[in-house]
Amino acid sequence: MSLWQIYHPIGTYANPASKVAFAEDITKMYTNVSLPAFYVVVQFIPLPTEDFLVGGKQVTGKPFIRVVITQIAIRLPDDDASYNRNTASIDKILGPHVADKGYDWEYHVDETERRLWKINGMTPPPWKSVKRRSYGQRRTGQFLTMVPTDSGFQIDVSRQCNNRLGIGRLLL
Repeated sequence: MSLWQIYHPIGTYANPASKVAFAEDITKMYTNVSLPAFYVVVQFIPLPTEDFLVGGKQVTGKPFIRVVITQIAIRLPDDDASYNRNTASIDKILGPHVADKGYDWEYHVDETERRLWKINGMTPPPWKSVKRRSYGQRRTGQFLTMVPTDSGFQIDVSRQCNNRLGIGRLLL
């Protein structure tokens, strides 16, 4: 799972199409490394400009965008090259949606212990495992739902998850 929380001044991402384009670019970063698209959650959190303070002072002028990224499904190897590749990927995503618009911005990435993560009450399989490959399998036009079994879970394409956020389903 990857959770991107994008804090921004009210009106900065007012156009729904700009949010979708930003979220699609974020999602590609993860699907390019074989994670299912439904692992990616993006939240746009608008705040009044008076609620943005940097160094104890209200931010004026250019919009300030603060991005908090939580990664759970995959932990980066503990080496500079891996961290640099990851931040370069993030910088590339932020380019057209933040940096190129002239906004001021900052982000950080947290890596959460995956054993503390569940989707709809079930623990997702480890990355690159046989179970994970079938879990994220693409079925055009069908919803994929995790169904618990005695040995863990399986994919059921005949049911649709009915939760409000759509987590646990993938429509490709």
